[in-house]
Amino acid sequence: MKKTISRLLFLFALAQLQLGVIAQDTSHVRISLLTCAPGDELYSTFGHSALRIIDSTSTKVSTDGTSLQDLVFNYGTFDFNDPDFYIKFVRGKLLYCLSIDTYESFRFEYQMTNRAITEQELNLSPEEKRAIQETLRENYKPENRFYKYDFFLDNCTTRLRDLIVKIKFPHPQLPAVMPANFRFRQAIHQYLDLNKKYWSKLGIDILLGAPCDAVMTTAQQQFLPDNLMIALDSTKNVSMVRSSQNMFAVSSPKNDPGWFTPTICFWSLPALFVLLSIPANKNFRIVLRVLDGLLFFIIGLLGILLLFMWFGTDHSMTKTNYNLLWAWPTHFFAAFFLSGKKSWMKKYFLVTATGTILVLLSWFFLPQQLNTALIPLVILLGWRSWRRFRV
Repeated sequence: MKKTISRLLFLFALAQLQLGVIAQDTSHVRISLLTCAPGDELYSTFGHSALRIIDSTSTKVSTDGTSLQDLVFNYGTFDFNDPDFYIKFVRGKLLYCLSIDTYESFRFEYQMTNRAITEQELNLSPEEKRAIQETLRENYKPENRFYKYDFFLDNCTTRLRDLIVKIKFPHPQLPAVMPANFRFRQAIHQYLDLNKKYWSKLGIDILLGAPCDAVMTTAQQQFLPDNLMIALDSTKNVSMVRSSQNMFAVSSPKNDPGWFTPTICFWSLPALFVLLSIPANKNFRIVLRVLDGLLFFIIGLLGILLLFMWFGTDHSMTKTNYNLLWAWPTHFFAAFFLSGKKSWMKKYFLVTATGTILVLLSWFFLPQQLNTALIPLVILLGWRSWRRFRV
């Protein structure tokens, strides 16, 4: 009996010693997830994530990541000085990288742009903290720090999510934070509508194809920084967040989209064509012919761009774009034959008018959500095609 009691006392003392070590380590190293609020620029519309590591035993800040004090590890940086920056960006070949910055510098940048930062201190054991530090140091090596960025599938937020889930044991089960059957396009629409970025929304809806209308899995929802922050707060199998705080106060943003929205713009185009068609004036007919040429030229140019984004880039979400049902690349060449009297052009305009009607009838039933602001533009295209056929 005495031996049993002695063993229990020994195990209890050992456990107390281990707890003391953990408490001591926790006071030296603190790892937090930083979630940054959306900004005014398009690239910052959806927020940002980074990892903050404070090591109170280190007194020297080193950019090689070997000696930590109060640093921010950021997977969302890229090299503006790359001579092929814009070409790589358009083609989806731009490499992003892991960078290290002081927290003071990181905080100052977001304060100056009026973007809030929420800090969540992660509930990690000493071993898990060391594992995260080692992984980040390894990833920061020149041969490892660059990666091929994908906004939806592999970005600054998903990289941190994968790191935390991999190191933490038991692995946290992050819950869904958006409604069932929610799609990628709906998720980004929430941010664009909230910030009243209607022109950006139009451009994104034109360039992103049917893959963007796929239903997100629970893990895929966490490509958005806010979603990962909420999911970490809501894990059920393990507590992931020790504490959470807003790092500084910000003023409420004032987003004024102005009156010239895409809907007003595109409805004004048919109205202009109608006004020019009413008078039986030769000069007006010449203006209409020029405008018809511009209409087909621009839409055809857009169709060529969509084909390039589909087949000529590595972007995962620009494939299978149903906007090509109305933005035919062939319109680019047809624009130069509007004044001709070839019989094949007459047939071309008839096919265009018929195809446009079919697209309008199926607009809300396609596998891809098309932007409703484009409807008047497509109506105009069909009407002018029919007029060209009749002429």
